[in-house]
Amino acid sequence: MTNAVEADNLVKRFGTLTALNEVSFVVHEGEIYGIIGPNGAGKTTALRIIGTLIRPTSGTVRVFDIDVTKDSSKVRGLLSYLPEEAGAYRNLSGFEYLRFMASFHTKNSKELDRMVEEGAAISGLGNRLEDRVKGYSKGMNRRLLLARALMVRPRLAILDEPTGGLDVVHALHIRQTIRDHVEKLGTTILLSSHNMLEVEYLCSRVALINQGRVVAQGPPNELKDRYRAQNLEEVFVEAMKNV
Repeated sequence: MTNAVEADNLVKRFGTLTALNEVSFVVHEGEIYGIIGPNGAGKTTALRIIGTLIRPTSGTVRVFDIDVTKDSSKVRGLLSYLPEEAGAYRNLSGFEYLRFMASFHTKNSKELDRMVEEGAAISGLGNRLEDRVKGYSKGMNRRLLLARALMVRPRLAILDEPTGGLDVVHALHIRQTIRDHVEKLGTTILLSSHNMLEVEYLCSRVALINQGRVVAQGPPNELKDRYRAQNLEEVFVEAMKNV
């Protein structure tokens, strides 16, 4: 089985703060893998390192066997990254935004049209794509941004809190879109969330992280059996008792 991500003894310090402390995990190609835990646990820091946005203090990360520190430009060509606080250009329409972002990935007009058409379908926003982004709700904006991340068909999509702060309707659309995209194209998804029930629904395997350390990892059902828990929230509570 091919590994999409291999993180080995990952450490990241910001001054005296240790955000990640010897974090290790493996993401298999074609799976949805979740990094979950409370706010401030180190989830976003891990994703930013894998996405080549920051460098680790020590340890290594390889994306499809390419070192993210030594060959970051090649890694960037394999992935797309959706930050938690991302935003689209407010004065563009949804269609204009998708076309503008697609233009960074191809100069072939047919491929560009394909990306925009696929992005429109992924967003599910219909005629609202003709409106300016500044008139979108938070949920609509997030759906547009997810479309931007997936329409380029990356080998790895990194999604930081993809449904954070959204209502039920928009959150449901995004969760189903992620699952459908993986089933259709085999894209590898690495996502973070503090919503453990959502991750249990989406992910084949997870890593529970707290205060920069992985406290448990594995398939959700195996973790629930191991800790005699009803859900991942209970798993997290039980796992913390052994730290």
